[in-house]
Amino acid sequence: MLPAEVRKTDDQAHAARTMWNLLHAWWRMMPKEKRTLGHADAAIRQAREDIGFLAVLPAQAAQAVLKTYFQAWKNCWDGRAGAPDFKGRLRTVMSVDVPQGRDLNITRVHRRWGMASIPKVGRARFRWTKDLPVGKHAGADNRITGARLVKDALGWHIAFRVQSLQGKPGPHQGPEAGIDVGVTVPIALSDGETYEHGEWLTGKDKTKLLNLEQRAARRKQHRKPGEPTSRRLHHTYDQIAGLRAKAKRRAPDWQHQTTTVIARTYGTAVVEALSITNMVKSARGTIEEPGKNVAQKSGLNRSISGEAWGRTVTMPAYKTAQHGGTLYKVPAPNTSRRCSACGFTTPGSRQSQAVFVCKNPDCGWSGNADHNAARNVLHLYRMGHALIPAAGRAVVRRAKCVKPATAR
Repeated sequence: MLPAEVRKTDDQAHAARTMWNLLHAWWRMMPKEKRTLGHADAAIRQAREDIGFLAVLPAQAAQAVLKTYFQAWKNCWDGRAGAPDFKGRLRTVMSVDVPQGRDLNITRVHRRWGMASIPKVGRARFRWTKDLPVGKHAGADNRITGARLVKDALGWHIAFRVQSLQGKPGPHQGPEAGIDVGVTVPIALSDGETYEHGEWLTGKDKTKLLNLEQRAARRKQHRKPGEPTSRRLHHTYDQIAGLRAKAKRRAPDWQHQTTTVIARTYGTAVVEALSITNMVKSARGTIEEPGKNVAQKSGLNRSISGEAWGRTVTMPAYKTAQHGGTLYKVPAPNTSRRCSACGFTTPGSRQSQAVFVCKNPDCGWSGNADHNAARNVLHLYRMGHALIPAAGRAVVRRAKCVKPATAR
């Protein structure tokens, strides 16, 4: 995007966030019998007339904010999420929704580039990374229904919503595989296959990041207390954020590629039902009862969060279904401490992150600890211990959400 287009899109994103906050404030003030979609629609129409800067947001985008807000409450009442809250300026991802695909007018101008019309912004160029149903390839069963603009440290990105008619895939005839996620080995399978990755930043990127951080520290030292941040320091901060955003994007890209290979290869995938939120809790404790090995636990928590185990487990769910396979979950306790050869669980068998030695005198099997855990995961599935989540049993540990009797 050109600088003028970036400023216009930024204004729309700020207006969309303000619209959400106004809706949430209106919801908290109104009585339960008036918390309806019709009353909310009238409220945002009045707000767009009274508050001038909200007019930069297209009417369709404002309606999308309204629908998203009511859907957030519906997810809360169904137990799938916590209660909606106000969106802060710094902690909220800037985004704008284009709910109608006909407003985009997408054309392909080059093998790598395309053009799209953004309402109240103009024609913007985007990188053509995947085939889109435009022109003669578009139809009633294969069309673009909308798009969403999202901003990160690298700039604005556009994601298109595509509606396509796909046939139901036949049953996947591939083998079964147990999947174990870890820190040293990100993904290990029960058949001995492993999927690993290197550092998200190359050596050149790391050197550049270190130099930028040192430059920012030097420039910050020369700033007097209360003095605004200089333009040079802001530029250095932007460069640092850009490098970190590059590393952040490489992680899900590797996960997408890896889970796609797994979904294509195996007909049945089995993973552990991990409670990651409890696994990354701090060991700091309290003043009366201080925790032990706090620094080591903190490092482990960072490693678990960096590997994004939750995303690694959820991605194969829809990918296996697209290829005719199935994903199952099994209980996680003792999968890393049980010997897959003899079936005994003895203390101290897992000697490290990579080595497992069975302490059973009649067994003594030794091997890779991650492969051992993956085989145990597959064994639990074959023994009939797969978990089938019942509808409405999701546990929400965030803000309490109570559905009003008169809400619609």
